[in-house]
Amino acid sequence: MPTPSDSNGMPAGPTAEAEIAACTIGSTPQWGPSVARDLITTLLSAGNPFPCTFAVAAAKKRALRFGFVESAHDDGTWGPLVDILSSYLECYQELGKDTSLVVFFRPDEHALSLDEYFQRFWSVLQFLHEKDPEPWPGAVPTDPQELMWEFSFGGTEIFVVCNTPGHVTRHSRNSQGFMITFQPRWVFEGLEADSPRGAKARKVIRNRIRRFDGMEPAPELGNYGEEGNLEWRQYFLPDTPEGTVPACPFRAGREHRTELATDEEIPEHKR
Repeated sequence: MPTPSDSNGMPAGPTAEAEIAACTIGSTPQWGPSVARDLITTLLSAGNPFPCTFAVAAAKKRALRFGFVESAHDDGTWGPLVDILSSYLECYQELGKDTSLVVFFRPDEHALSLDEYFQRFWSVLQFLHEKDPEPWPGAVPTDPQELMWEFSFGGTEIFVVCNTPGHVTRHSRNSQGFMITFQPRWVFEGLEADSPRGAKARKVIRNRIRRFDGMEPAPELGNYGEEGNLEWRQYFLPDTPEGTVPACPFRAGREHRTELATDEEIPEHKR
């Protein structure tokens, strides 16, 4: 008997909730399936293709993993996020290159300002850093203003994306509730800007951004390791082309810094 589905081919009803639960790390609150399903529907829309082809591929392959946190504003509820991210980093390579961890926070009754979401986003990353069970990777700068900086946790470099209800113009960064996506830098290996696959992927994504957002891609979007690029500026984009990104408030504690690695200890792709 065929499985009931919506117009995007996603299973409907209890089947959908079971699949979401199977892809969830940690517990699933009552409000969880709804926000996860909303994201999946957006990613799999045939009529309005989502810009990030990697996220779309991950949804199709069921390689996304979900986590749920009770409040974006009460850091007393953030403890489970440490275990969620740690557990994901133990298994992400088994899921293949098209994978991400999407962490949903309980939607607010009323949307906050973009600046408030920006501050909340960096508070979450600062919290994770301070609770990190592993030292900061020796090959990664601790200063966000340095070219090769990337947020790191559990000894792993991670590209981070924030979506919020406050993004009303830049639709690709809009979400039902406050949401953070974690992508280990490993998933981008082989997609460097100077590689044919990487150049093609960026061209496709940028064209899809133009159609999805109805505006040019944000100037903050750049290529890792490219002169003039700062990774943190891509994490939380302004809502309009004229918008600016506030200064990055992230601070790495000395106790989280390892001794600088020798050339022999630094992977070739990070040198």
